[in-house]
Amino acid sequence: MAMCRVFAAVFLVYIWVLASLCSAGDPYVFYNFEVSYITASPLGEPQQVIAVNGKFPGPIVNVTTNDNVVINVRNKLDEHLLLHWSGIQQRRSSWQDGLPGTNCPIPPKWNWTYQFQVKDQVGSFFYFPSLNMQRSSGGFGSFIINNRAVIPIPFDTPHGDIVITIGDWYKRNHTALRRALDAGRDLGMPDGVLINGKGPYQYNTTYVPGKTYRVRVHNVGVSTSLNFRIQNHNMLLAESEGSYTVQQNYTSLDIHVGQSYSFLVTMDQNASSDYYIVASARMVNDTTWRRVTGVGILHYTNSKGKASGPLPAAPQDEFDKTFSMNQARSIRWNVSASGARPNPQGSFRYGSINVTEVYVLKNKPPVQINGKKRATLSGISFINPATPIRLADQFKVKGVYKLDFPNNPLTGPPKLETSVINGTYRGFMEVILQNNETRMQSYHLSGYAVFVVGMDYGEWSDNSRGTYNKWDGIARTTVQVYPGAWTAILVSLDNVGVWNLRSENLDSWYLGQETYVRVVNPEETNKTEFPIPDNALFCGALGKMQKPQDISSAAGLLFKGSNFSLLITLLYLVSAAISIFS
Repeated sequence: MAMCRVFAAVFLVYIWVLASLCSAGDPYVFYNFEVSYITASPLGEPQQVIAVNGKFPGPIVNVTTNDNVVINVRNKLDEHLLLHWSGIQQRRSSWQDGLPGTNCPIPPKWNWTYQFQVKDQVGSFFYFPSLNMQRSSGGFGSFIINNRAVIPIPFDTPHGDIVITIGDWYKRNHTALRRALDAGRDLGMPDGVLINGKGPYQYNTTYVPGKTYRVRVHNVGVSTSLNFRIQNHNMLLAESEGSYTVQQNYTSLDIHVGQSYSFLVTMDQNASSDYYIVASARMVNDTTWRRVTGVGILHYTNSKGKASGPLPAAPQDEFDKTFSMNQARSIRWNVSASGARPNPQGSFRYGSINVTEVYVLKNKPPVQINGKKRATLSGISFINPATPIRLADQFKVKGVYKLDFPNNPLTGPPKLETSVINGTYRGFMEVILQNNETRMQSYHLSGYAVFVVGMDYGEWSDNSRGTYNKWDGIARTTVQVYPGAWTAILVSLDNVGVWNLRSENLDSWYLGQETYVRVVNPEETNKTEFPIPDNALFCGALGKMQKPQDISSAAGLLFKGSNFSLLITLLYLVSAAISIFS
């Protein structure tokens, strides 16, 4: 009975705090994440995977533009954890980005609460654990930002939302994959492709005939580009990582590691049978990589039989290396559609803005540095510092990093450095990503959507600018770079913070193919960046500032910190109380 009274009191206080927070400004939405290991058999054999709230993949975060998102994360792994909200721009709040350059990791058995606003964003994104190859074991899930009701979407409201995660998969977990890389070995060919965490023919979703669905697809894999297709169905491309696209039908589309797309798919086929959903490896030898194919089943509510016949074929372009690139070039921005705001997306007019800084970033096959296999970007293999860059700036810790990342690739021997790009606040940066490897790469920049203005095979030169799309190049967060080719992006540096620029291929990223772009407003003001959060973790040179975490007592916390800290404590206690009494 005493426990019931405590629970009732805590619940009433929680309701009061929640009401006080949500009554002012934009709404708050709350999630409680418990990240742990579970045993699953995605490819038919039991293995350890990373789950969120016992689910693999994790739960969908579903919010609306301008919502304040509060996600309490409980780390039940046996190693440190950070969750990264890939594609969420973290306007004014790089403190919440969940990467080692901005945050100290969450120790095992600890809680940490993310709080950020999805300011002026819409679209399809995903979250994942960002440390030490952990994404290769799971921990990922979809992150959807819906339009506010007052802002129209550029298509009829779909009958429903379908989320599909695809990705290459290894039967070895992330610690085994790490050991292989540390020993100088390649990861080798994946063991298969998962669709929504399941192996071939295990995925089954029921659709209503005649209805149109918005199908959101994320490539959350390790390093393999995948071609996605649905047997006998057209896929009308509608959105890519927060930007509405010119609507075009595709029978299949290459989706590279880290990328997300939305398709409008109408269930307009004969219901005599089910249909195959396929995600298969691209830019590889099809015969050798045949096992790296994910197969799901699309099922109509009135279907009369199982899917049959051969799987729908991938594009027959083994000897045509321009096919996929031309497909990518065909994806263009819908400049007449509203985005998160009522003004048309194209009003940004990026093509008429003067470029203030240019960086040519070149990657090459892995090299030996100090006897270790490393990946490089412009001759530099990045070393994450013990003290996060953003934290070092806040407390003026010297010697953590160097603001000397070169505008052009180094000509001398490769080196290990914590070398950071010194971005100019409100500057306009041109970045050329030159891929001198024999395999696909994709790159992601946190904090921004970048304009993809050009791509081609060969070496980029100043003359390549003549081929740029200066009007409706797609704005997105993750861009592909074909083998022996380049991709050019433009980005407006209007978001203060420290932002990760990395290879999305997990092995390249783990081996050092990344850097950070540091963007500082010379005038300190809360209008361009929020203060350090009151629950910030400390590590490295600032480790002595970290207090032990005690979540065992509500009484000691009720009158400490802000309403936000109190709310999170109460949320945790309410969750625990519900578990006890359920």
